[in-house]
Amino acid sequence: TSFIPIIYFTHLLPLSPNNDTGISEFLLLGLSEEPELQPLLFGMFLSMYLITVFGNLLIILAVRSDPHLHTPMYFFLANLSFVDICFTSTTVPKMLLNIQTQGKVITYAGCITQIYFFLLFADWDDFLLAVMAYDRFLAICHPLRYTVIMDPWLCGLLVLVSWIMSTLNSLLQSLMVLRLSFCAEVEIPHFFCELNQVVGHACSDTFLNNIVIYFAAVLLGGAPLTGIIYSYSKIVSSILRISAAQGKYKAFSTCASHLSVVSLFYGTRVYLSSAVSQSSHSTAVASVMYTVVTPMLNPFIYSLRNKDIKRALKRTVGIPVM
Repeated sequence: TSFIPIIYFTHLLPLSPNNDTGISEFLLLGLSEEPELQPLLFGMFLSMYLITVFGNLLIILAVRSDPHLHTPMYFFLANLSFVDICFTSTTVPKMLLNIQTQGKVITYAGCITQIYFFLLFADWDDFLLAVMAYDRFLAICHPLRYTVIMDPWLCGLLVLVSWIMSTLNSLLQSLMVLRLSFCAEVEIPHFFCELNQVVGHACSDTFLNNIVIYFAAVLLGGAPLTGIIYSYSKIVSSILRISAAQGKYKAFSTCASHLSVVSLFYGTRVYLSSAVSQSSHSTAVASVMYTVVTPMLNPFIYSLRNKDIKRALKRTVGIPVM
């Protein structure tokens, strides 16, 4: 499985050669150190996490249980819901535990592992959104060839390639962090081990790490976004050529939910990038939108305007469907 390499290398490379002081843990400062705010933060993030998990689980169960949803579009949606659950589970449970126990400690191995899985699911999310845009492009621009091109074999291959690319990048980035040395009492002004924050607190030279981070962001972030922009430019062009207003609305409604998710996903990333230049606290607050809010809203976005999903959800929870 994907986590075996990172655990293997974590134990293979002892802490003392990587850290001049033999450091074995980091301190996560979280969103706020005010004691009176901790119960509020715990209740808020616990509620958001439960909504994210149960909302995305319902989407997966609905797609799996309804034969009408056994199509490429909903196959990718179910995978996106699974990734969103895993994505938010890499950070929120540890944050909730720290708030509840009034602790800030995360072990060195735990921090590296968290970096690995966070990057894995974040990149996988990126690729799945691009694959879903490609699926909508084929459905709208090439409807007669859609079922021939988007067969189950290709759908599975696209998900597999997305997973492999994400795994390779997260493994590379994690191994690059393992080569760094850290000083004593490393305090990370964040609620999880964010890659840039961890690299920024290293005592050793981080030039090579920054180069790898930059190229990974350009290639693995830019390529999916370019694919999404290209797909939707073709979709818009195709929709504008439809003469009937009802036909335009039907074509647009099939990709409106996905376009909303893409806008939310990349919008929070742009906001996060702008916050990085302001302060570490602003970065942590902006990350909440990216890591917690977006995965929570995805099930609502896909279900509120989608009659097929709403019908399947009613069947899943046992509500009679007329």
